[in-house]
Amino acid sequence: MKPPYLLLSGLNLLLASYFIVAAPVQQEIREPEAATGLTQQQLISSKHAMVAAAHPLAVAAGQRVLAKGGSAIDAAIATQLMLGLVEPQSSGIGGGAFILHWHKAGQRLTSFDGRETAPATATDQLFTENGKTLDWRVAYVGGKSVGVPGVLKALALAHQQYGRLPWQALFDDAITAAEQGFNVSPRMAHHLTMGWNEGVKTLAPAKDYFYPEGQALAAEQQITNPEYAALLRAIAKEGVSAFYQGANAEALVNTVRQAATNPGQLSLDDLANYQAIEREVLCQAYRQYQVCGMAPPSSGGIAVLQMLGILSAFELNKLAPNSVEAVHLLSQAARLAFVDRERYLADTDFSPVPVAGMLDSNYLAARAALILPQRNLAVVSAGQPEGAMPLADVAAIEFENTSHLSVVDQYGNAVSMTTSIENVFGSGLMVNGYLLNNQLTDFSLSASVEGKLVANRVEGSKRPRSSMAPMMVFDNNNNLKLLTGSPGGSRIINYVLQNLVAVLDWQLNLEQAVNLPRFTHRNDYLALEAGTPLTALKPVLEAMGYQVRIQDLNSGIHAIEVKANTLEGVADPRREGTAAGH
Repeated sequence: MKPPYLLLSGLNLLLASYFIVAAPVQQEIREPEAATGLTQQQLISSKHAMVAAAHPLAVAAGQRVLAKGGSAIDAAIATQLMLGLVEPQSSGIGGGAFILHWHKAGQRLTSFDGRETAPATATDQLFTENGKTLDWRVAYVGGKSVGVPGVLKALALAHQQYGRLPWQALFDDAITAAEQGFNVSPRMAHHLTMGWNEGVKTLAPAKDYFYPEGQALAAEQQITNPEYAALLRAIAKEGVSAFYQGANAEALVNTVRQAATNPGQLSLDDLANYQAIEREVLCQAYRQYQVCGMAPPSSGGIAVLQMLGILSAFELNKLAPNSVEAVHLLSQAARLAFVDRERYLADTDFSPVPVAGMLDSNYLAARAALILPQRNLAVVSAGQPEGAMPLADVAAIEFENTSHLSVVDQYGNAVSMTTSIENVFGSGLMVNGYLLNNQLTDFSLSASVEGKLVANRVEGSKRPRSSMAPMMVFDNNNNLKLLTGSPGGSRIINYVLQNLVAVLDWQLNLEQAVNLPRFTHRNDYLALEAGTPLTALKPVLEAMGYQVRIQDLNSGIHAIEVKANTLEGVADPRREGTAAGH
């Protein structure tokens, strides 16, 4: 392979210049989560335990649990409960999550699927009215888009196996903050000022909480959430049944079914019957490592593993991190994975997914052979992995508002968890102080295309496909090396891939890795992060045949690297998170 077209003069210069290069921004209407500035982060070291998450109060809650002798899953629960209060635009108990859990003593890696489900009565015509498919701008608001929340059931299932502290001991910090008050973060305030989510602006009680007297909450304004505190007290005392049955369940169902916009079908039976699922983890060899992620309905895990399998054919370690050739190879691998994802990935309990065929080394080698050294492929088509069925290609809308947290405890156990309510402020519906998700718009809104069924179509009790991709990496002695993940809608897949390559191939530390400028390709166009040195590559990449856009790319990597005698953690400078040790 020829030398890169453009090499930037040293990694240190590249990282320093990242924050001062200016470029025009093109925002997609599909991506309402605008940039809210950069906050320089430092690499944090700790000898015993570590939490990395999207808000300092959430990290502090996890820290305190670890200080009491709690496990990684204990800390993850406390962190999530606080995130639902202080970062409600991104995740919460009204949404879902994917959880990877490493139990060091048992040398066991498993996953917990807390993805939302469609109502049992839902059909593939859920988003069809008067013979026409609803536009996604209309479909996400209100009750029709709300799936059965799964995050609490998944956390409770994991806690039953791996918790060390009592369940009720994990709720204290979130309850205290909800009752005594917390300051609105600049990010939350910015999104409220933008007013992108029509539901949260117009549907009570969300509009009254987030827009008191018609004005968006301001940054640093102190607010309380007594309804959330009261519900958490009930869940702490009674367990998750206090959420899925009784008064909260009735309020949730009534809110969905009686929504002023797009009333939905969710029932009390849907909530009572919901089950989180413990699933086997997908692992794939990459260089001298084993990289592991979620199985479907996550498309993120398999797509990241496919891209790594394709890239294993190339010597990435010989390329500069932000060279044209590095951008080219990662983008081509992404195109090949995304087109497979759009055809095959769905909930395997309803749609057969050729997982083994998609991760087969010979299949991925054949896909890698399609990549041209210095040219963007004109057309990329889905492959034919073993076990594939004839299906339609279709991309579902996936918004960027999600959150990721990583935890390692003093016993060597670890959690990599991605959690979401989907759109910024979800469906706009609020119950007992928490927002409800709009995850059902992660299904294809159309059931078929040109006579072929869509794998990710709506079906009763089915889980929509997700791009969430919590990952863990192990060395050849089965020692945990890295846990990572990100929010970002379907761009999660690109963000996580880039983070893995930065650490595993380019041998960057986590601070350097998260500070790298972002680029993404979803088999649509090549996006280069505005305000970074990557914008200088635009003319060369266009000459190679790429459609290039300069825009904000809001990753939220929260990662921890496990070294021989220390843990190193970091939070993405594009969001408000932090990492802290114990």
